[in-house]
Amino acid sequence: MEYTKRRNLNRGYMKLDAWQRGMDLFSMAFRLCAAVSDLKLRSQFRDSVQSVSANIGEGYGRRSLPEYFQFLYIAKGSLAESLTRAIGFRAVELISAEQFESFDKLHYEVENKLLKLIESLASKRQTNDWRAALPSKNPTIQRPINPSA
Repeated sequence: MEYTKRRNLNRGYMKLDAWQRGMDLFSMAFRLCAAVSDLKLRSQFRDSVQSVSANIGEGYGRRSLPEYFQFLYIAKGSLAESLTRAIGFRAVELISAEQFESFDKLHYEVENKLLKLIESLASKRQTNDWRAALPSKNPTIQRPINPSA
């Protein structure tokens, strides 16, 4: 799915599988809990799922590896919260077993993509291959972040 026709380096997170599938999870969650009458519970579930892609995007936009990690770990925590709420919905029969299975399957996929993204960035940190600055016309000006900063 194309989310916008406008592209620049700061919007690069839209190419990430974790972000794209997180958006799919967000869409599914909204449909899944439409019939839940408890407004607070429904809102908390939707907020936790929406937070996944939002934090991947925000962390990417910060252009600082330590901040990026922080936001990715927040996204990971939001995934745990959303699964816990979905399990609760299933336990009190607000969603069917089939609905829960569909959610759990996509959730698991997003979770694994996020873990792989974190692992990939950790590797870049170890090799000092992370670029914090936006590209300039002179690529020699661009410097990697000091991983100890």
